[in-house]
Amino acid sequence: MNAELPIHSQRDHERAAAPSPARILEMGMAFWASKTLLSAVELRLFSVLGEGPLSADEIEDEIGLHPRATRDFLDALVALKMLDRTGDDAGALYYNTPEAAQFLDKASPAYVGGILEMANDRLYPFWADLTPALLTGKPQNEIKHSGRAMFETLYAEPKRLEQFMDAMTGVSRANFEAFANRFDFMPYRSMADIGGATGLLSATVARAHPHLACTSYDLPVVTPIAERRLSEAGLAERVAAKPIDFLADDFPPADLITMGMILHDWNLEQKKALIAKAYRALPRGGAFVAIENIIDDARRENAFGLLMSLNMLIEFGDAFDFTGSDFASWCLEAGFRHCEVLPLAGPASAAIAYK
Repeated sequence: MNAELPIHSQRDHERAAAPSPARILEMGMAFWASKTLLSAVELRLFSVLGEGPLSADEIEDEIGLHPRATRDFLDALVALKMLDRTGDDAGALYYNTPEAAQFLDKASPAYVGGILEMANDRLYPFWADLTPALLTGKPQNEIKHSGRAMFETLYAEPKRLEQFMDAMTGVSRANFEAFANRFDFMPYRSMADIGGATGLLSATVARAHPHLACTSYDLPVVTPIAERRLSEAGLAERVAAKPIDFLADDFPPADLITMGMILHDWNLEQKKALIAKAYRALPRGGAFVAIENIIDDARRENAFGLLMSLNMLIEFGDAFDFTGSDFASWCLEAGFRHCEVLPLAGPASAAIAYK
């Protein structure tokens, strides 16, 4: 028996099923919210409020806001759930949400604002040229404006280099902790982290697995920074920092070789060359691990990984992020016997190849 909906119910059903432009408009104008957050980080707002709640006038004086902007700026952050407010009158006090207090106050050990500082300084203006990148396949970063490639620019400016390293450290911390907790390290006695920057991955693994000898490798200009950070962490006796040019040099021998957010920086030929170096440096039974925002094999779900790959287009042109299947095919071609993907924090995973 077919029962017809009453006319008003049928119309309600049709209205509910009709497409809405709301998600399209929200996504298209998402740069409003993004830049509001990035400017709040730039102005140290969350760190200032880490000292305690303040009124709008007090915040205005503390970080130098113009009176026209103050209430709109702060209340927009309230609506975006980055700040909260004690009331609705002029004397209301603003304070960090728990999320902002943990991750956006520079005094917090879980601070991830470094990547947002870099996004504000570099990526936000460069992404304005995404369309030319899509049409030409060419990078749109420093090389377009100064003629110097990204890493050449960073290594020439120590302050900017350390800012970049801190950005990578902040965004990678949760992934490295998840890797240290979820991967079985017992079969291995030594770990070489290639492109280790501040040494955070080596430090995180060394703390969790005292039996493992960990060494962080990066360019000579990076080594003193890593040594200082490891010393500050009380791990100078447990973790070594050594120089390497991983594109030019052979990898050092180790039972376990890791690369955190490194492999996606390079084109296919370079990726395969790095994987081959890892294979040659490992003993039988050793493992190579690439911690990245691994794209799902169907390329439908991991939006962050796919957008990161577009960011590699902006930064390097021919560099790209990849799926677990991509990684497995390259590693099997190099001689590894089998591969797996271990989910970490958020959109990131560890792609693992066993020799």
